[in-house]
Amino acid sequence: MLVIIPDWPCPASIRAYATRRRGGVSSPPWNSLNLAYHVGDNPIAVQQNWQMLSALLRFPSTPQLLEQVHGTDVVDASDNGTFQRADGCYSNQPGVICTVMTADCLPILVCNRQGTEVASLHAGWRGLADGIIANGIARFSSPPEQLMAWLGPAISQAFFEVGEDVYEAFMKNEALWGSRLELESCFRTTRPDHWQCDLYALARLALKALGVRGIYGGQFCTFADADLFYSYRRDGQTGRMASLIWIS
Repeated sequence: MLVIIPDWPCPASIRAYATRRRGGVSSPPWNSLNLAYHVGDNPIAVQQNWQMLSALLRFPSTPQLLEQVHGTDVVDASDNGTFQRADGCYSNQPGVICTVMTADCLPILVCNRQGTEVASLHAGWRGLADGIIANGIARFSSPPEQLMAWLGPAISQAFFEVGEDVYEAFMKNEALWGSRLELESCFRTTRPDHWQCDLYALARLALKALGVRGIYGGQFCTFADADLFYSYRRDGQTGRMASLIWIS
């Protein structure tokens, strides 16, 4: 199976998927379903991978691809194939595919319970620390309690050691998390001034602080499962997976 189908109670009108690395035509080190044009892969192979995925999932339009910069901007998704500089996109229009690319960072897919609004967010540690989730949730006209979020494939806490710069980036924005104690629980000390950082726990904490109660997924590890997932931290030069959501 080329894709993961999120296990969440989304409305029937919502289509949501996350790709794995298997099933494409890219050669090593991008083998094989690489969907990113910016990582050194043959663009013809990347295009063929997208064509296979489009045929499988029956894309209604060209996916909105972003120029991701580890920031907090969330833009209105476009279906015209242009790259917008942002780390999240939102749509309330049927057939517009909100897409983010990852290879350790956390992809978050969000929809409302009415099935009329969707968003995809690219949440690395910088984006999480600076409020990408709050910015994404703010794009919805539906109240947070009417939203649900799915946490896609990302690096797990056991393999994501960070230094003091990352730790302090989260602690200085304590207001985003609701509880200093719960925020600190997302970091496990490994050695002096080093911690294992739990991206999934941080995302859940941020979503709960905003009032989102329907939170699903978060059981993956891109670093540990080299057969299924790309991991930049593990491999350096490698491919990217896509997480996509749209209103049918």
